Amino acid sequence: MKKNTYILSGIMALLSALPIHAQRTLSEGTITYDIVINTGKAKPQAADLLDGATSVVYLKGKSSRSEMISPLGQQATIVDGKTGNVTVLKEYGKQKYMITMTPDNWITSNEKYKGIKFNFSDVSKVILGYTCQKAVGTLADGSTFTVYFTRELLPVNKDFQYLNKDLPGLAMQYEANIGNLKATYTVSNINFDPVAQAKFELPTSGYRVLTYEESLGDGTKDN
Repeated sequence: MKKNTYILSGIMALLSALPIHAQRTLSEGTITYDIVINTGKAKPQAADLLDGATSVVYLKGKSSRSEMISPLGQQATIVDGKTGNVTVLKEYGKQKYMITMTPDNWITSNEKYKGIKFNFSDVSKVILGYTCQKAVGTLADGSTFTVYFTRELLPVNKDFQYLNKDLPGLAMQYEANIGNLKATYTVSNINFDPVAQAKFELPTSGYRVLTYEESLGDGTKDN
């Protein structure tokens, strides 16, 4: 009997040491991702200026605002949860663009991510206290990327991260391209406090306004 008690105590101690979170629907909050880019070259490259950039995602129901902030400038993508329209704000030096997109434009701009197939692995790791499962996504062109996601957080709105929108949970670490560069995004903070509605309001002046079609020939669209 005493032996069984020792075994049970050991199991309970082990379980108590593991990070445990109840499954939570993520309908509002702020997610911060740290971005790491490595050119693999000894001498600094222009791409190294993006290393250490951050991506901050604000969620409120089906609306979202995703900001990427780097030494080169900043860019915000705002998804209107009511209309499905998307607005991209780009600020690089004195150049400031506002690109307006319809829901169909948004789908077209993310065409390369259509039909991604995920292969789920038994490999896992803990990120910010959440147990994350490894998955490898395969795009239609045959290229692949690795993502670690947690099933413990289920976003209501998944359009803010089109690459990972078909995952059954929140991507906590993933690979993505910034232009021709490979970057790794890793969650460094999640704040569940309410997000001010002002975060999703659009500026009324100071930007050159372009439609999605106009932006394609303007040199303002990412690769």
